[in-house]
Amino acid sequence: MSNIFGSDSGSAVPGGNLTKPLVIALLALLASRYMAGGQKQSAPAPDASRVPEAPPPGSAQDASPGSVLDGLGGLIDQFQKKGLGDVVDSWVNRGTNKSVAPDQVSAALGRDVVDQLSLRTGLSRDQVVAELARMLPNVVDKLTPDGRLPTKQEIMRLMS
Repeated sequence: MSNIFGSDSGSAVPGGNLTKPLVIALLALLASRYMAGGQKQSAPAPDASRVPEAPPPGSAQDASPGSVLDGLGGLIDQFQKKGLGDVVDSWVNRGTNKSVAPDQVSAALGRDVVDQLSLRTGLSRDQVVAELARMLPNVVDKLTPDGRLPTKQEIMRLMS
């Protein structure tokens, strides 16, 4: 059986072993921020008590289709707000996916999101943004096969 992260015999995106937990943690974290209405674009560095919590690593695989969908919308929004709309649009629309540099990923997501992902995955900040830069174009492309955000039902099929 194949899904957006690959199949038992291979990976749909490079780095499949790391890709699934990192992407699900990212989308769940972004979904929690957007659902809470907590996006502070120009706030000073957040203290630990205000940083939204990503789900614990064990529950990342159990992310609901709704949280993945909300997180995907939040991800696209973050890239658009940081002037990378043409890049993220290439991932959503049909055609060749434009690449993104690690520093662009870092700027789009913000320090607090990258720090949370680093804590959750045990990877350094540099490793997190490098891995996301490498695989986000393919993952977003797979999550938006019809050139639009998928429905919750479509997400369920893609994640199964």
